[in-house]
Amino acid sequence: MAKIRDVLAGGRTFSFEFFPPKTDEAARALEKTIGELEPLGPSFVSVTYGAGGSTRERTRDIVIHIERDAGITAMAHLTCIAHTREQLVSLLEEYRAAGIENILALAGDPPTDLGDHPHELEYASELIELIRDVGDFSIGVAAHPELHPRSEGDRALDRRFLAAKLGMADFGITQFFFEADPYLRMIDELTELGCTTPVLPGIMPVTNAKQVQRFAELAGAEFPPALAARFEAVADDPAEVRRLGVEVATDLCRTLLDAGVPGLHFYTLNRSTATREIYANLGL
Repeated sequence: MAKIRDVLAGGRTFSFEFFPPKTDEAARALEKTIGELEPLGPSFVSVTYGAGGSTRERTRDIVIHIERDAGITAMAHLTCIAHTREQLVSLLEEYRAAGIENILALAGDPPTDLGDHPHELEYASELIELIRDVGDFSIGVAAHPELHPRSEGDRALDRRFLAAKLGMADFGITQFFFEADPYLRMIDELTELGCTTPVLPGIMPVTNAKQVQRFAELAGAEFPPALAARFEAVADDPAEVRRLGVEVATDLCRTLLDAGVPGLHFYTLNRSTATREIYANLGL
């Protein structure tokens, strides 16, 4: 398969994100979703990693399955928290042996019962160095248009750290956001710092307003009041919520594409319909 850094060098990418299913029924639903999205010709897909590595084996198995059996370039998320250096090296060696060439390096969220789970790396930058030692992977990192939760609102500090992290990586993928301005401002600020690493905007279509609002709070993304009011007005009609969510996401994608973004990364929540409708709306 391909390294994402090479795919990005060849032009704009369109990619999808999945999470590891917890049940057999959810696994079958994910298989169906992958099959429905495959005709769209994704540049790559990524698979998330639970807090503290709680989905370690499931993430690994799905990434390898997608790459080998579906024939789609797959990227594994990997986090530092609750892992020893030895555990991380072992997993990376498994990926290398399986032909997986792309890793998203994350600090990660601690599990609720971190307790006796030791971890020897604290930051994504340390994980990037470890990954480079193990093999020739293409490495992505996370970016937060509305500032990383650890930055405590210090915008200048946040952007300096982000620029340094991106300078070690091949590309970035943002946390989802709902208006173009935070992303575009972040890119301008990174450019002023001399950072030219491509950063893909993350898109999450709103199909359940309360669920997405909860995700936004956890991720430090603002759910704009004007947008929340639009969803509140149709809250009693799930079909209308979904329709509005697709419309809003389509408009956001169109604005971003017009601004020249290097690609779009869709948070699918393991469902394909909204993403396929946005593709159709954009003429992709």
